[in-house]
Amino acid sequence: MLYQLYETQRALMSPFAEFASAAAKLYSHPLSPFSHMPASQRMSAGLDLMHRLAKEYEKPEFNIPSVQVDGVDVAVQELVALEKPFCRLLRFKRYSDNETVLAKMKSQPTVLVVAPLSGHHATLLRDTVRQLLKDHKVYITDWTDARMVSLDQGAFHLDDYIYYVQDFIRHVGEDCHVISVCQPTVPVLAAISLMASNGEATPRSMTMMGGPIDARRSPTAVNNLAMNKSYSWFENNVIHRVPTNYPGEGRRVYPGFLQHTGFVAMNPDRHLTSHYDYFLDLVRGDDDSAESHRRFYDEYNAVLDMPAEYYLDTIRTVFQDFALVNGTWDVGGQRVRPQDIHETALLTVEGELDDISGAGQTRAAHELCSGIAPEHQRHYDAIGAGHYGIFSGRRWREKVYPTVRDFIAKYDAAPLHQTAAPRRSSTKTSRQRQTTE
Repeated sequence: MLYQLYETQRALMSPFAEFASAAAKLYSHPLSPFSHMPASQRMSAGLDLMHRLAKEYEKPEFNIPSVQVDGVDVAVQELVALEKPFCRLLRFKRYSDNETVLAKMKSQPTVLVVAPLSGHHATLLRDTVRQLLKDHKVYITDWTDARMVSLDQGAFHLDDYIYYVQDFIRHVGEDCHVISVCQPTVPVLAAISLMASNGEATPRSMTMMGGPIDARRSPTAVNNLAMNKSYSWFENNVIHRVPTNYPGEGRRVYPGFLQHTGFVAMNPDRHLTSHYDYFLDLVRGDDDSAESHRRFYDEYNAVLDMPAEYYLDTIRTVFQDFALVNGTWDVGGQRVRPQDIHETALLTVEGELDDISGAGQTRAAHELCSGIAPEHQRHYDAIGAGHYGIFSGRRWREKVYPTVRDFIAKYDAAPLHQTAAPRRSSTKTSRQRQTTE
């Protein structure tokens, strides 16, 4: 019922949002007589802000048409490498006619970025991908909004997430390097642990950034909510069925709008200040600052629904039973044993000011991965960085990324396993071989 009420309210607000947008232009367009009236800038700014507060935010695009490799612009094409009901594996393929750059790109490490399935789209990691593309071949998981998945595709549990990650690793190749950001640190560690336990080849390195490996350490407001409310409270209060106007009609989900409300409620003053500053930027004509605000909130306000089974499994396994750190987690009848990992180097990254995954939560992975020699483990604290700062923005680009890049390069050149598996043969045409990585 709550979801249906939300959809009704959204439908009612939509025409008002469009009217506010049109009226804002009426008071700002230089050819409009209204733009020359007293206080026209304030009227336009207020109406523009009203439009942004009331509008619906669609899933953004990655929009990475090119990157620079060794100072040379190379084209980037977004491809679907593998598609499953609840996720697409995307590849960002680079093209260049510069033979020197092309030779370098072909020799660069392959990275699989596992994006979070926690309310926002994978495009939240746009800055992560853009930076990685300068020195790596990049794949990323693009999780599907659960309201867009029909019921006949079945349920999606935390175990299924783990199986998806394993399939993606196998598809990319075990010579890859895995980066998990926030929520997926737990299922990624489980996926690689199970592969190691079964004697399967594992990635050359795994980088875990700002995730709740051990949510008991330095608990944040997010952790406290998940730990202090009962499993039945979550099942009865935050799980709703998708309304009739979506392909996933009837599917039980944790709606994105509830997740978004929770994010905003964590720092309401910060968001109020940000929107007021946006209003002032419009009045002053500070287009650069206003556009920066739009870019951030276009991403921040675009949310997706999570499958109820996956969400509730995560609440119980990660935040209530602490099954990974307690050594009691079984996936498909098999115990998750991080200590069985021997041939994958480990890097953990935490933000000093992270208010979602507290200090020490990600670092706990080192204690669990006792089978990895200490000299092949490293931890990095990003001083002054919040949660988003460890994978986006200036601190990511200038501080965190060089650490991640150098760590990956080290174990790509000298993997812990002695013989790397042969690369899959290519079926590209001769012309493609000359222009693609």
